[in-house]
Amino acid sequence: MTRDTLFFDLDGTLIDSAVGITRCVAYALEQLRHPVPADAELRRWIGPPLRTSFGPLLKEPRQVELAVEHYRTRFESHGWAEHEVYEGIGEAVEALHARGHRLAIVTAKNEPHARKIIAHLPFGHRFEDVIGSTIDGSLSHKPELIAEAMHRLSLAPEQCLMIGDRHMDIDGARHHGMRNIGVLWGFGGEAELRQAGADHLATRPPDLRALLA
Repeated sequence: MTRDTLFFDLDGTLIDSAVGITRCVAYALEQLRHPVPADAELRRWIGPPLRTSFGPLLKEPRQVELAVEHYRTRFESHGWAEHEVYEGIGEAVEALHARGHRLAIVTAKNEPHARKIIAHLPFGHRFEDVIGSTIDGSLSHKPELIAEAMHRLSLAPEQCLMIGDRHMDIDGARHHGMRNIGVLWGFGGEAELRQAGADHLATRPPDLRALLA
């Protein structure tokens, strides 16, 4: 029996990366002497591409690129390690791998940073590939990232399933007619995921095993 290939989002799905991401955003804005939004607002930056979030705030393309550079500087030194693995997600990944699923990461985080994080996770070796945004942002939105993942792994949409915590994950999957699961332990929440049209919702990491049985 051929099992689905599972595409996992990273931030808000495998790891709680709020501290690292929000501190790096704040650092970037401070370097540009721009007011830093409140923490609740900064949490909304977790999921979309950086340029999508910096753009409306900074307006000028050059300022946006400078902000991205400052963000990366702090992320490479500190931010990449400022996260916690969600309780139970490692066991779920191991169980799904043991069941015969191919696993890959599909994230809007830039690929070098994503690969660095995955390499340090105790279950990171279970992922066959890590597909992330390009440094220049030319590949950064979930529909295109999912398409790149299918291309690299030689898969069709009906062979895959996307798992993520934000509407972007569900939107990207639905763009390709791909099945999907929204997870409720991340940053999107039930209302966002239902509105996006998630096929299923997982309340806790162990629910993934039941939903994929």
